[in-house]
Amino acid sequence: MLSAVVITLNEESNIAACLESINFADEIIVVDSGSSDRTIELAGKYTGAVLQNPWQGFGAQKNFGIARAKGDWILSIDADERVTHELAAEIKSAVSSGGNVDGYYLPRLASFCGHWIRHCGWYPDYQLRLFRKARGEFNGRPVHEGVIVNGRTGFLKNDLMHYSYDSISQYFEKFNRYTNLSAAELSSKRKFSFLRMLGSPVSYFIKSYFLKLGFLDGVPGLIVCIFGSYSNFVKYAKLWELQRKNRKQNK
Repeated sequence: MLSAVVITLNEESNIAACLESINFADEIIVVDSGSSDRTIELAGKYTGAVLQNPWQGFGAQKNFGIARAKGDWILSIDADERVTHELAAEIKSAVSSGGNVDGYYLPRLASFCGHWIRHCGWYPDYQLRLFRKARGEFNGRPVHEGVIVNGRTGFLKNDLMHYSYDSISQYFEKFNRYTNLSAAELSSKRKFSFLRMLGSPVSYFIKSYFLKLGFLDGVPGLIVCIFGSYSNFVKYAKLWELQRKNRKQNK
């Protein structure tokens, strides 16, 4: 049995298409953290398992849904992701075949302002999203959470489609939250470095635009690489601010 788990917060523009793409699953569980739009109403048209849970973090929210799933296999996707017919067939085949594989990585293809980004380090962006419930769970990272599987893993070949950013405005709506989370995570691992704050954005741009062929994605690729570089700078700037505040409080 396959259970699909999706977490939501104000995803009325995405949730119907997302759930439609996973209607092949035996069970769909939606974990909502307090949507004020029509997310819950729309999700209810696809599943009776729309659960409410106060926000605990990405990994914790997903584990909440997984713990309540009846299936022995879990498919975890986000509301802005879609499973194609080809990937659905591959997932069903992997689940029904049995074997000794406990989790599968899915290649993820992301869009930016209506353009699929195939370079810049964005693709294939393998994500472990299909796994045996008894063998896997999400870690507690505040951002870029991932599944830890106790067992053998494999790879599927068909893409999971990620409608990540419809516009530049949407990018910056998420930008502040993600850089805050990244700075907080970084603060527990290392001290602020002036050289790293200067060098990390530059090295990121060179790597993503030139070495990872971001220039082949045209103007969207250039924007993606510059924004990624800027995100690195802001992450370290916020790390500086955070650790500076902590030092003042500890005096």
